[in-house]
Amino acid sequence: MLTASQLLLPALLLVAGVAGGAPSLEFHHRFSARVRRWADSRGHELPGGWPSPGGFAYVAALAGHDRHRALSAAGGRPPLTFSEGNATLKVSNLGFLHYALVTVGTPGHTFMVALDTGSDLFWLPCQCDGCTPPPSSAASAPASFYIPSLSSTSQAVPCNSDFCGLRKECSKTSSCPYKMVYVSADTSSSGFLVEDVLYLSTEDTHPQFLKAQIMFGCGEVQTGSFLDAAAPNGLFGLGVDMISVPSILAQKGLTSNSFSMCFGRDGIGRISFGDQGSSDQEETPLDINQKHPTYAITITGIAVGNNLMDLEVSTIFDTGTSFTYLADPAYTYITDGFHSQVQANRHAADSRIPFEYCYDLSSSEARIQTPSISLRTVGGSLFPAIDPGQVISIQQHEYVYCLAIVKSTKLNIIGQNFMTGVRVVFDRERKILGWKKFNCYDTDSLNPLSINSRNSTPENYSPQETKNPAGASQLGHVSSSPPLVWWHNNSLLLMMFVLLHLLIF
Repeated sequence: MLTASQLLLPALLLVAGVAGGAPSLEFHHRFSARVRRWADSRGHELPGGWPSPGGFAYVAALAGHDRHRALSAAGGRPPLTFSEGNATLKVSNLGFLHYALVTVGTPGHTFMVALDTGSDLFWLPCQCDGCTPPPSSAASAPASFYIPSLSSTSQAVPCNSDFCGLRKECSKTSSCPYKMVYVSADTSSSGFLVEDVLYLSTEDTHPQFLKAQIMFGCGEVQTGSFLDAAAPNGLFGLGVDMISVPSILAQKGLTSNSFSMCFGRDGIGRISFGDQGSSDQEETPLDINQKHPTYAITITGIAVGNNLMDLEVSTIFDTGTSFTYLADPAYTYITDGFHSQVQANRHAADSRIPFEYCYDLSSSEARIQTPSISLRTVGGSLFPAIDPGQVISIQQHEYVYCLAIVKSTKLNIIGQNFMTGVRVVFDRERKILGWKKFNCYDTDSLNPLSINSRNSTPENYSPQETKNPAGASQLGHVSSSPPLVWWHNNSLLLMMFVLLHLLIF
């Protein structure tokens, strides 16, 4: 027998008689007309009445269930985000990566760091020579340094710590060294590990601030892209290893062992620690290799327009890569299928552009008609590449639209361009990758807002600026909303102020 409280279940299960006497099961949405008639006949009412399908109250009620479900799954703990806000911002002049403001130390010092699910360690540049971009570079700016001696809560991580990966290279009484080598050519960071406080806030309508003791790198030597334009003020590793901040927060019982990132089509996003997504998201298992753990999934097919190819390849979801890298056969299938369905003039090969398939745009065009691209995953769910292209300025008043996929010799990497317009959930607790088409301005209690699908065109293009070589997006208008979105927008204002300071002064 159903009780009134069971009306809040995602669906109502009814047993109906069928010819021959065998029962059948019918599933009805909890706010459907059938369920409402059933409830009315028994005197059950919802507080505030029944919401109209598609309306504000309808979406709010659905989201309320998801929030309750998420809090229950997290043991009643609300998700956490950075004390400066949950906003992330894609910055073309700083390596085309998503950045967030983080505050560490006592007193607190704020850094704008790049967010990277492809690596584990959070590191900040310490006071050093030659470890930040030179004044003449695209990322020229007054450097922000983390100085351990100026933080009363900072302490060195000893060599015998469980977090020390290079303990064989140091004595038990010395500080633990670190060295991170990245896929980008000759790109690395090295220094020593420290422990200090990271300032966080609960992500709800009444934020509460807290400090978390974390380990991170004090970078003394940076090379490669870090001296050009990528992450001049530090990198925030979000990987699977125990030293990543999501892992530490889960180990301390502060959040569930999960987090989400949303990548807006205008370059604005959000990050939330402890978020396990919603009941209506798509999901597929994570293939976490214990020897070299990454956020890898298995793709079982690729759809380009109405054409589907069956194949099985492993691919890594890496927010630290702006564009997508695919090896054959996946690369050739997508690019050939894409080109065969595009009705536009293909641009001549250009050594300045790393993308093979580009198309000329007329002065009146912002983009071209393109076929949809989706990745079929284990379990059958499709991951949509909503906006995988990029508009590039090749000279004044001359633009091309490129399918932003680079041919790889070995690795398959899903970069930010394939995650645009989607909230991606990295659920390490359940070992699943979840996703849902999402407007990053929304809270789960709001109606979806329209998304501006136009990419703006970068004023300058330099394929040498890190592994991710193209395209800034235009910031859209943000409408007034409840406290969480207000907080999100104000953190954006602060980040934009910091960015202007970095790029102008």
